[in-house]
Order: sequence, then structure tokens, then C-alpha cells
Amino acid sequence: MSKRYNYVIGDVQGCFEALKALLKEIRFDPDQDFLWFAGDLVARGENSVGALRFIKKLADRGAAATVLGNHDLTLIACARGFKKVKDKDRTQDVIDAIDGDELIDWLRKQPLSLSPNDQILITHAGVPCIWNAEKTVALAQEVHEVVGHDDLSILDSFLAEMYGSQPDLWSDELTGMARLRCITNYLTRMRLTDAEGRLEFGFKDALDAPMPVGFQPWFEFESQAAQTHQVIFGHWAALQGKTISPQIQNVDGGCVWGQQLMAYRLEDQQLFAVDNPLV
Repeated sequence: MSKRYNYVIGDVQGCFEALKALLKEIRFDPDQDFLWFAGDLVARGENSVGALRFIKKLADRGAAATVLGNHDLTLIACARGFKKVKDKDRTQDVIDAIDGDELIDWLRKQPLSLSPNDQILITHAGVPCIWNAEKTVALAQEVHEVVGHDDLSILDSFLAEMYGSQPDLWSDELTGMARLRCITNYLTRMRLTDAEGRLEFGFKDALDAPMPVGFQPWFEFESQAAQTHQVIFGHWAALQGKTISPQIQNVDGGCVWGQQLMAYRLEDQQLFAVDNPLV
């Protein structure tokens, strides 16, 4: 019998042809292997609805799971009427699909963190230095319970307040929508923070680019979560699947920007990559 493998796949962003090429490259067998997606299943690639449909089918048969990324949340907000779809996001096809409601309902019920085992933590954007793994999972669950709530009015109340960059610093005293927004921003939008964990939202470039004074990549600060877990994240295309340390691994190869789609095999820390075949 062949060995079962677990792979963490970076931001698909609707690049369905690249996803199929990557699964061929790793010889993915849905009857025994498992895919952990690091969020942003949809947005600027050529076939968001096809990619989302495919990943949902894998999840339904017990072969895949995903965290939510910022683009996934934006699709949910657009579907619920809180935002207009940007032309560059190319996600209107999901909303218009005959099974669009079913796809979006499934998507909104996905978590903001995943733990393939008791030593690994996956979120879309990473984990701020001020949170340990246990706290990260608990805070992610707070947002998950609201976004995936059976009462759509509770979801809508959150979506109406989700966008915004304040508060930009975590406090255990935060409550209500400000608390949920702050958690969501850390887990789905974070790139730079200061030593206290304060967020900075403007920087999206490579690590050799000048950064705002006082701010560094979140993983440059001593991480509480990485003391007990390997943290695996996507979101930052300019990192190109960089291994930050043995405990921190990026899996976003920038496929939607003409680069690569990546899969990180948990069993042996091997990184697989394919070029975007449509570029």
C-alpha cells in the first residue's frame, strides 16, 4: 500500500489549470492523500468557480480542507451584497453559477485556522508574535462561529463591519465587531507588524524593499506560536514559498502573478512547484 501524504497548497486564486498541473506533479491520490489549502481559493485567476467547485468536492469526500483568506472573505461579502466584485477579481462567475449559493455557503463555513496535527498550525497570513498557538486557534474560532453561523443576519452584521484597519493592535479587552475585525486582519491580511504586534497594511513587496520605520515582517519577531508549532501560511506572493525558519514556512508562490503554485509535503518538508501554464 502506498504511503499517505499531506500537502499544504498555497494561494490558488482561481488558477485551476495550475492546480490540476500541481496535483499531477505530486501524483495526488484523493483516496489516500490529503490537501490542506492555505486560503485564497478564488480571485484573480482564470477559473475561480471551477477551482472552488473542485476543492469543495475534494473536501466533501474527505480529501481536502481549507482556511479562509482575505479574497475568500471578499467573495462572501460580494455575494451578500456588501461589496461590488472588482473586475480584476474575476469572481462574478461564482456568484452567477447555478450552484453559486451552495459554493459560497460551503466556503463561509470554513475555518480561519487548521491544525493537521498537534505540531502544525495553518492560517492564511500567519500568526502575530504576540499570540501562541492555543490562543490563535481560539480567536480564529470566534470569527468562524460568526462567519459560518446558520443565522445569516449574524454573518451580515459582521460583513458590514469587516473592512477597516482599526484597531491595528490586539488587546484582550477588545469586544464586538472591533475584536472580530482585528482577529480577521491578523489572520488574513497581516504582513508587517511592530514589536508590539501593531499591524501595517500598506506594504506588499519583497523582503529587500524599504519598509516603514519600526515595522518588520511578522515572522522577524520572536514567535510564541512557533515555539510549539510549525506555522505554515500563504498570502505574501513576494515571498515565493520561502522557508523562514524550520518552524515557519510560506507556501504562496505567486501563481496568479505569473509565478508558481506550490505544495509543501508535511511528511518530509519537500516543496513542489509548477509554473502557471496559462502565463
